[in-house]
Amino acid sequence: MNISTTEPWIEGPLRRYVDEARATIALLLHPSGQVLAQAGFTRAVDVMSACALAAAVHATSVELGKQLEGRAFRGLHHAGAAKQFYLVRAETARGPYICLTVFDSESSLGLVRMYFDELSRELAVAAPPLPNIREPALAVNFETELNANLASLFGRGPSRG
Repeated sequence: MNISTTEPWIEGPLRRYVDEARATIALLLHPSGQVLAQAGFTRAVDVMSACALAAAVHATSVELGKQLEGRAFRGLHHAGAAKQFYLVRAETARGPYICLTVFDSESSLGLVRMYFDELSRELAVAAPPLPNIREPALAVNFETELNANLASLFGRGPSRG
């Protein structure tokens, strides 16, 4: 499966996760919706839509969990007729990331959860620390950075690292 990333330290752990969990699609993104890595997508518009929806669903589930149980829900699972998805947060030195995994009958929720825990540990170890100065998530150049990331994910431009 073709895996594209905007950060080189993500590729190895994500590739192992996708292979071992038998995922058909995987997406790693910032909680703001900015894509960091994708596996299984063929069109940039699908990546953008999935990122926007995953970020919105994650933000909603965090708040619902706080309202209902006093803490954010850890992960969300939905079992459809042919495909399932698992949406969960991973903590790294660079902050939290969201992972969206789509899988079918070749895998199971148990496998996906087990290998996600491994992915989360690998990302936490591999993530370089953030520089001291952070730009706001919706900086003036957000759209330019988004387009550059999508271009690099689909091999149409220089990658950011």
